[in-house]
Amino acid sequence: MKKVHEKIGVSQERCRGKAQILNYFCEPFSTAQKWLFTVFGTLISETNLRAAVEVTKDKSTGIEQVVLRNPQGASARVSLHGGQILSWRNDHGEELLFTSSKAVRGGIPICFPQFGTRGLLEQYGFARNKIWVIDQNPPPLHPNDSKGKSCIDLLLKPSEEDLKIWPHSFEFRLRVSLAEDGYLTMISRIRNIDCKPFSFSFAYRTYFSISDISEVRVEGLETLDYLENLCQKQRFTEQGDALTFESEVDRVYLNSLDLIAVFDHEKKRTFTIQKKGLLDVGVWNPWEKKSKSMADFGDEEYKKMLCIDAAAVEKPITLKPGEEWTGKLELAVVPST
Repeated sequence: MKKVHEKIGVSQERCRGKAQILNYFCEPFSTAQKWLFTVFGTLISETNLRAAVEVTKDKSTGIEQVVLRNPQGASARVSLHGGQILSWRNDHGEELLFTSSKAVRGGIPICFPQFGTRGLLEQYGFARNKIWVIDQNPPPLHPNDSKGKSCIDLLLKPSEEDLKIWPHSFEFRLRVSLAEDGYLTMISRIRNIDCKPFSFSFAYRTYFSISDISEVRVEGLETLDYLENLCQKQRFTEQGDALTFESEVDRVYLNSLDLIAVFDHEKKRTFTIQKKGLLDVGVWNPWEKKSKSMADFGDEEYKKMLCIDAAAVEKPITLKPGEEWTGKLELAVVPST
């Protein structure tokens, strides 16, 4: 059986398969066209850069949002409420993330410092319910993490109320970037600025928009052990070559590969999920019965979504004073047969 990266054409060295994009720029041009590119190229480039990042306000809540755009027309929208990505659209304007029609459930919320109910804090931690600020002077990242991308840096520090329920001082820096090829990247850096160690769990909880849950399969989880949340977190081993869906699924796969693929047969596209610093993968779909019991979820919406978590769950991350952890998620969508 072919490995996931071979099936979707993504190398293990993170080859992004830009040949098709580059072909557009390798066609022969006339002398006049070349002259026009020379004269106007810089102006066009500067205009694209100025339009790449826009800060707006949500009309109903007044909360600031940041819109990232690339020159090809793809976009992403990030809310300062929770640092949550609310929208990711391709260059055709098609929405790639699911959001419920009943509430802001969906997009990509951040779970910190707790995943699910695995602790004493509110479900999935408090970071997703806090107001973040735009980080005007973030510490540098590797040049490749921002080159040719529109990006925004956000910052979260604990309030006095947060310290009462979780008594640990930290700095949480989040960079969200949108590349020219439409890749969406999130880089989290969490630093312990306390005088004692602390531990936490973490997840990027991505709600993908799909054609129909019965037409979807997930690859990259074969032979892995997983914790079955529907059976009191009992441990099982995945037996199938791919994960398909016929009923409610709520699992955490352990020690997974860095590349996972979600194949949507009806839409003939594949989401690729590449992660670093995050060993576990959560998979969730509530199916029909649970959907009807959820106030913030439509009765039939389970058919159009699949939630995949890039997570650190089984083995919490521990930071000593002054230490920093980095967790990265990169999402792409590619055609498939």
